[in-house]
Amino acid sequence: MNSVSPSSVQYLSQDELRNSDGRQLLNSRTSSQGSNYSGLLSGGGAACSQHSEPDEVDRLKSKLFSVWNNVKYGWTVKTKANFSKLSPVHLFGHVYHFEREEDVERFQKDFASRIWLTYRREFQQLEGTMLTTDCGWGCMLRSGQMLLAQGLIVHFLGRDWIWPDVLLTTGLSEVGPMTAASLSYSGTANLGQAPRIPTDRSRRSWELQAPRHTHSPDELEKERYHRKIISWFADRPQAPFGIHHLVDLGRSSGKKAGDWYGPSIAAHIIRKAVDCCSEAGNLVVYVSQDCTVYKGDVANLANKSKGKTAWDPGAEWKAVIILVPMRLGGETFNPAYVDCVKELLRLDFCIGIIGGKPRHSLYFVGYQDDSLLFLDPHYCQLFVDTSKENFPLESFHCNSPRKTTFSKVDPSCTIGFYVHHRREFEHLCLELTQVLNSASAKEKYPMFSVVEGCAQEYGLEELCSRFSQQTVQGPQLSRRSRAKKPTTEEFVVL
Repeated sequence: MNSVSPSSVQYLSQDELRNSDGRQLLNSRTSSQGSNYSGLLSGGGAACSQHSEPDEVDRLKSKLFSVWNNVKYGWTVKTKANFSKLSPVHLFGHVYHFEREEDVERFQKDFASRIWLTYRREFQQLEGTMLTTDCGWGCMLRSGQMLLAQGLIVHFLGRDWIWPDVLLTTGLSEVGPMTAASLSYSGTANLGQAPRIPTDRSRRSWELQAPRHTHSPDELEKERYHRKIISWFADRPQAPFGIHHLVDLGRSSGKKAGDWYGPSIAAHIIRKAVDCCSEAGNLVVYVSQDCTVYKGDVANLANKSKGKTAWDPGAEWKAVIILVPMRLGGETFNPAYVDCVKELLRLDFCIGIIGGKPRHSLYFVGYQDDSLLFLDPHYCQLFVDTSKENFPLESFHCNSPRKTTFSKVDPSCTIGFYVHHRREFEHLCLELTQVLNSASAKEKYPMFSVVEGCAQEYGLEELCSRFSQQTVQGPQLSRRSRAKKPTTEEFVVL
């Protein structure tokens, strides 16, 4: 059993974060190493990129990288995601039983309504680089985008929102964006048939429009927000949650385009992005410290009533997205946390987990038995100009649920929760306390804690400052455990 405290991930200095990449720059000498093909260079900042090289060489390198990544991530690989009819499927607090045909359709509609954000290519160059794609390095940022998008969907559209024009696949085995070849009309009773959708052959497959039905005024308003939310994640510098802005915000953590991003750094980038966005409404993001959610800090952050304390019955609150970075094991995921993760994913307040496999980020949205359901950002699609009226939505939704076992999951992750007001926050704290306390009996270290008060009352700021200047002295380990102790890089990077 791996018995590493989840809080250990927090005790890292900025120097450790800046030096935690260990990425090998891709050049002609490493072209024979397949594992390094996914690496990308920034145009002028990479160590192996000489300032004396002409722009034509940089452009050629960028094109070669793009071609390789388009081959690696652009193909649609069809795999079978096997779902049992005997076990319930949990998705964002909803439960589906696949022995009932209507539940299969309801699950497909629910899953396909989630916003899917993947690698993109041919967008505007990232500032200071020659990169026009995030293939091979931006998967954690894409996973973070999806988690934030789910929070925004709940915030503006509600937990039970379903895209009225959702397109369903005839089975649960297709991989890739929604295309006419694998879709049936929304609301089709027989999922075994897929009526042909008339298409304009001059348009790409991901630009196919869904068959429209008459919308009510409420549906039209929600569809407007649906499009607006997607446009906030556009691959353009003006988008508040787009890849360009997230990369720019990551520079303060020592990250740049082409680097690996860990789930903890991604959480802080999301917080900064929401802080900078005036359009996000009454929404703030709280990132836990030391795997501890301090109720007083959340309350002070959410309080928008001047002259009143956050706990005053008359105080007004902003909605809050709570992000908890943690590490659930040593070199591998500790199976003692499986039951606790399942219970957290069953909560209505949970908006998913960003984590994945080593060097391969995924966005976990639910589970069945001992397998996690996820949305995969590792699919390269063309840039979509969301500034155009009625831009196509199909490439931002996925009708192909994927699964992976807990044993294959990397222990580094960040879990997210959304609460709309103070009463929901109090309810969440009560449920979290019950879940974490019941699960902690199996493992010495709970996933995280929820405590009263503020971080400064516990002297956390001083503690973190001290730890940033010295090596953390964690629990005493046996000689065998000490030999397997993960490196600091593994604590922050997937």
